[in-house]
Amino acid sequence: MGEMTKEERLRATIQGQAVDRPPVALWRHFPGDDQRPEDLAAATVAFQRRYDFDFVKVTPASSFCLRDWGAQDRWVGNLEGTRDYVDYGAGSAPVQSPDDWPRDVLDPGQGALGAQLRCLRLIGDELAGEVPFIQTVFNPLSQAKNLVGAERLPVHVRRYPDAVRAGLEAITETTIRFVEAVVERTAAAGVFYAVQHAQYGLLSEEEYTTFGRLYDLRVLEAAQGLWLNVLHLHGEDVMFDLLADYPVQVINWHDRETPPTLAEGQRRFGGAVCGGLGRWDGVVQGTPDLVHQQAAEAIAQTGGRRFILGTGCVTPIVAPTSNIRAAREAVEG
Repeated sequence: MGEMTKEERLRATIQGQAVDRPPVALWRHFPGDDQRPEDLAAATVAFQRRYDFDFVKVTPASSFCLRDWGAQDRWVGNLEGTRDYVDYGAGSAPVQSPDDWPRDVLDPGQGALGAQLRCLRLIGDELAGEVPFIQTVFNPLSQAKNLVGAERLPVHVRRYPDAVRAGLEAITETTIRFVEAVVERTAAAGVFYAVQHAQYGLLSEEEYTTFGRLYDLRVLEAAQGLWLNVLHLHGEDVMFDLLADYPVQVINWHDRETPPTLAEGQRRFGGAVCGGLGRWDGVVQGTPDLVHQQAAEAIAQTGGRRFILGTGCVTPIVAPTSNIRAAREAVEG
């Protein structure tokens, strides 16, 4: 088989067809640079130029969709590159009471959302069809958590459900408009749809169905014109089966840290699975040989079909260059 383009390789992988090699993609945060669209675009493109992955996942700070509702955050040295929201215990959360949930729908062309669209256009100009790129979209419930605070979200869900639903309506409509703008105004191939609360340790299936799934499906409907939509199930003890019918082409989860295994997930989902590498024990603390070993195990689990080599979440910013390079080399056979 001759060498495929990145898009050809990914499309064949999604369809379960033979490929010249399994696709591979790692992604990371760029703390500091993620505060300005020009800098985030430059850092993202430079990372891709260095490692030549099969797709680019654009990773802004999670606050990009919340700043215009009053969220504030800062980077304080987290090794994953994520920013901490300001001390919500001090009464500074945008949502303090049930009456504080947002009702206004934001314009995706303005403010922080507009800046992120500009970032995507800059990346599109640089990559110019060379490699597919996808935009991170946090699901409405994840956005709600960052407005009210992680510990208080379950309290509001259970004590003030009507207020939370009203807030989720505004968040969902804003997110839909942003996704529509991504589809219409950029060259993005898909969205990386990040779900953080489909975990049995956080909510029940009934709660997630009511406050998560209903809104997720509305947002994902707006992305159906794209061909590389990735569902990310964040955390442990995830509700894999509850979300396995989402209209996406790829599912990514912490497969080395929580069930199901890659092979089990592949049997329960019709598209491609993405994972196989331990981000801490492999890519950060391991060696190139260990990265190659984990990649070989993942390929053996999946037979190299409907499989994209990656980590279960973002690659920590302290990962050695040699280990990241080893992930790219591991699919060459």
